[in-house]
Amino acid sequence: MWENNLTSLLKIKYPIIQAPMAGGPTTSSLVAAVSNAGGLGMIGAGYMTPIQLRQQIRELRLLTDKPFGVNLFVPTRYNVEWEKLQRIKEFLQPIKERFLVEDTSILPTFEQDYSNYLAQLTIVIEEKVPICSFTFGIPSAHEIARLKEHSTILIGTATTVQEAVHHENSGMDAVVVQGSEAGGHRGTFKGNENQNLIGLMSLIPQVTDYINVPVIAAGGIMDGRGIMAAKCLGALGVQMGTAFLVCEESGANNLHKEAILQASEEQVVLTKAFSGKLARGLKNQFTEQLEPYEDNLPAYPLQNELTKGIRKASAVDGTTEYMSLWAGQSPRLAKKLTVHDLMNKIIMEAERLRLNH
Repeated sequence: MWENNLTSLLKIKYPIIQAPMAGGPTTSSLVAAVSNAGGLGMIGAGYMTPIQLRQQIRELRLLTDKPFGVNLFVPTRYNVEWEKLQRIKEFLQPIKERFLVEDTSILPTFEQDYSNYLAQLTIVIEEKVPICSFTFGIPSAHEIARLKEHSTILIGTATTVQEAVHHENSGMDAVVVQGSEAGGHRGTFKGNENQNLIGLMSLIPQVTDYINVPVIAAGGIMDGRGIMAAKCLGALGVQMGTAFLVCEESGANNLHKEAILQASEEQVVLTKAFSGKLARGLKNQFTEQLEPYEDNLPAYPLQNELTKGIRKASAVDGTTEYMSLWAGQSPRLAKKLTVHDLMNKIIMEAERLRLNH
């Protein structure tokens, strides 16, 4: 039941991938536990320095001899609109004063982001990481060729059929198809992110009709039922974020975990408030306050940098009202378990469904 082209490609037992959640959740213990349980653990390296990435890869190798991967954010050029920046800085100032946050944010540049990304790629190659996935775009032909020379397996992220086709044509070995139900940032890189919100059930069969590389389904999948549904629609594997985010080994803040465990589906919204890029999470005071300004926020990653201090201070203060509480659309299915217990649970559920149908 479990063996297929994807498991063979990734050299894993179960076609279950832990979503590469950047910003802290993907601790070495989480990634290793998923890989040791037969799935594929992923380091969310989007916000890491090259030194931090190398350190975690080496730490991980002490915890598992199974395959694991690294996910990188492909940098895209953005315009700095100074009027928008000034306006949002003025809006955020009273919130910063409330939490005693000093305005020490140094706005990143594309050149800095791209330099960091290239250094991360070098680390992936030097450390012989077997699998590398990408979000927010497609690496250049030169970067792909460089990784392929070192036999790195490449996985892209798509939110539409068009994006999936671009990934296959560029040389990706598999594509994560991200439905609108998925938590965290949208992986959209072509077209309008507000329009590229296709539900996973509609997206999987359309993508599998157009590309030949393995399709990995992502968005709202939390249990064996989700895995079997994705499989019926043509996906060879699943990528799960929120389900692993609430696990004991996850590095997500406990306030974040508890908020998901107590949440209902109507509390999950799409927002640009925290980063300037569309992302799915639990609504709170911050998302509601910034909702009227969503179309006039500075571009990602500028807005992300401007709100970083507020998010951290909110967590330290013990309130979730100004934290980015990323979550998919199925919070009621979240369970506080160890990775081992979660993997066993979803595998047994899927096998039971196969026998009963």
